[in-house]
Amino acid sequence: MPPSSSQQSIQKVVAFALKGFSKCGEDLWECIIEECQKGSINHRINILYFFDSLCETSLLAKAHQPPEQSSSSKQANNALYVDYVSRDLTQIVECVVPVGRQGLPNLPSTKQILENWRTKRIIEPQKVDEVLLLLSSRHTEPDATSTSAPSAAKPEPHLSRSEIFKRIEEDRERHKRLRERRWVQAQPHPGPAIPSSSTFVLASFLPLSDAENAKLALDIEFENEWEATSDWNEDD
Repeated sequence: MPPSSSQQSIQKVVAFALKGFSKCGEDLWECIIEECQKGSINHRINILYFFDSLCETSLLAKAHQPPEQSSSSKQANNALYVDYVSRDLTQIVECVVPVGRQGLPNLPSTKQILENWRTKRIIEPQKVDEVLLLLSSRHTEPDATSTSAPSAAKPEPHLSRSEIFKRIEEDRERHKRLRERRWVQAQPHPGPAIPSSSTFVLASFLPLSDAENAKLALDIEFENEWEATSDWNEDD
């Protein structure tokens, strides 16, 4: 069952996905991607927020695994569903923010989530930058449907007044949760370096040098202050 916008619904689906990962993780992932491809524009942004919770929960679960269990699964999936999200990130974003006016409502939230993943190092920053560059071109590219023949253009679904207001309330709640999670900042950890097989772990579980910790703390603080003063309107 696809998740709704409520946090309770998302957490239930996250728990189900993690529970079934060892037996049928790849199959579950293919089903989720299929849902993301065929759902409505509101449904797709709900799935992206589901991915956000799924990634952080996957990394928390991986960090709390016993060392012997973690090392025995190195040849499998290093970070549970995070590896799938990283692998299919471009495909996911293209589904959530399709080209044209239809995808514009999902653009600000999608960029917020991607920037959060980059700041907290949930997904490799270089990969996130590539996708953000793709999204930035959506502001400058002409609408693909406006240059095609009228007979070939697909009609874009119109939301009812109640659906619009529902989306506004859902976005407000989701942005609030995202801002709250940004206050979880990375802490320096003494000890040996993390092996390369554990590249994709939450920033709060990685050992940071003093310089790295100061830079990351400033980045997160800036994001928090910006969100507090500008919310999600990029034109402020």
